[in-house]
Amino acid sequence: MGQQQLLLIVLSVLIAGVSVALGFTIFAATAASANLDAVIDDLLQLASRAQLYYHQPELNGAGNSFVNISMKDISSEAVNSNGVYSIKTAGSARQVVLQGIGTRDGDGDGTNCTAFIEVFADSVAITIANR
Repeated sequence: MGQQQLLLIVLSVLIAGVSVALGFTIFAATAASANLDAVIDDLLQLASRAQLYYHQPELNGAGNSFVNISMKDISSEAVNSNGVYSIKTAGSARQVVLQGIGTRDGDGDGTNCTAFIEVFADSVAITIANR
């Protein structure tokens, strides 16, 4: 009976250890996924502001062009708790590409999650470069 109890204790400790390790892994993956979602949400908000700026007359806005748009035109802060945001590709008459780099590395490759949003006058296209 003593060996059976010892075996059950060892088995219980082993199961508890595996459960804790699995919990840490799931937590890290969920946190990275949430960070990527937050970066995409921030990029969508910036894209909306860029479209608003695009449609304003030249006196206060871009006059239907993204050519001279800057981050200052669409946001007072290019950094927040979710990540760092910038203009990846200089604006043209029809589009501008914004970039968001998150604070977490979801796939363990050493590069934080990164997403781009291509902003047009009436639509956007999102690309996830790194999870």
